[in-house]
Amino acid sequence: MIKYIGSKRVLVPRIAAAVGALPGVRTVLDLFSGTARVGHALKRAGYLVTANDHLAYAEALARCYVAADRGKVGRAAEKLIGELREVKGREGYFTATFCVRSRYLHPRNGERVDAIREAIAAKGLEPELEAVLLVSLMEAADRVDSTTGLQMAYLKKWAARAMNDLELRMPEVLEGGGRATRMEAAEAAAGFEVDVAYVDPPYNQHSYLGNYHVWESLVRWDKPEVYGTACKRVDCREYHSPFNSKRRIREALEGVLGALRARWIIVSFSDEGFVRREEMEGMLGERGHVETVPIDFKRYVGAQIGIYNPRGEKVGRVSHVRNTEYLYLVGPEREALRRAAEAATNGAQCSLALG
Repeated sequence: MIKYIGSKRVLVPRIAAAVGALPGVRTVLDLFSGTARVGHALKRAGYLVTANDHLAYAEALARCYVAADRGKVGRAAEKLIGELREVKGREGYFTATFCVRSRYLHPRNGERVDAIREAIAAKGLEPELEAVLLVSLMEAADRVDSTTGLQMAYLKKWAARAMNDLELRMPEVLEGGGRATRMEAAEAAAGFEVDVAYVDPPYNQHSYLGNYHVWESLVRWDKPEVYGTACKRVDCREYHSPFNSKRRIREALEGVLGALRARWIIVSFSDEGFVRREEMEGMLGERGHVETVPIDFKRYVGAQIGIYNPRGEKVGRVSHVRNTEYLYLVGPEREALRRAAEAATNGAQCSLALG
C-alpha cells in the first residue's frame, strides 16, 4: 500500500486481535479509512466491513480493498492491468504539474501516469473495477516517487527509486463484498449501525488532503488549478477539517462519538495529538467502560529521514523518532473489554498475516 503518515500497518494485528476478542462481532465500520489497511485486514478475517473517508483517493482504496469482490472483478482487472502495462507514455497535466513544475515523479514516469490515467477514464468502468485499476496506478506511482513520504514537498535531488520504471501490479483484492463510502465522519457515524466502530481521526494540524494532494488529483482527474512550490490543489486552501484544529477537534470528536451506532468502539490516537489521554478517556467514558492500551510506535517515514523545506532541502533534525499510540476500547461490558485489551497487548505476536 502507499506510504502514509497515518498508516496502521504495525497496529493492524493488535486491532484485529481486539475485534476478535469482543463478543458478537460481525459488522465493522472503519470511519476514517485512509489507505483501507485496517478494513482490508478485517475483511480478510471474515468481518463485513464498511470503510468510509471523505477523500476521493481514500474512497478508491476502500473500493479496491474492502468493497471489491475478487470473484467478480479479479479476472477483468488482471486483463486490463495487463493491457495498461503496454500503454506508451504521453505528457499531459500530471507530467506538467507534478514532474516538471514540481518533481514528485520523474517525467518519464509521469508521462506513463498521464497516458494510463486517460486510458482508465476512457473505459467507463463500474466503480469497483475502476478502483482496482486506480489503486494499481497510485501504488505504482508511489513506488517511484521522490518524496520523504508526504506530498508537502519533494526532494531536491531525485530519489534513487524515482529512476525505476513505473510498474503496474494487481492489488490484493479479496474474495467477498464490503462497502466503501465517501462521507463526512459525523454523517457516516450516524448512517450505519454496526457491532464495532473503529475510529482513527486526524490528530494534529497536518491535513491529509494537503499531504496527499497528488493522489487526490490523480483519482479525481479533475486537473485543478494549483498553487505554490508543492503544486497543491486550490481546494487545499478552502477545506479545513475541524480535526486539524486544536480549538475545534474536541467538539468534532464528541459529535462523531455521540453519533456512532455501535455496541463497541475502538479509537486509535497518538500522544502527539491535540487530545490528551485523560481527555480522551473522559470523552469515551460517556459511551461505556474504557480500557486503554498504550503502544510504543515508530513515527512516520518522513520523521526517520529528516525535515525538509518546500524546495526539498533538508533544514533540520527531528526531535524524536518514536511516540505512543493509544488504543482505546469502549463498550458496555468491562470484562469483555479487558479480554480485548489483553488480546491487543499481545497482538504483536499474533500469527495471522494481517496488514
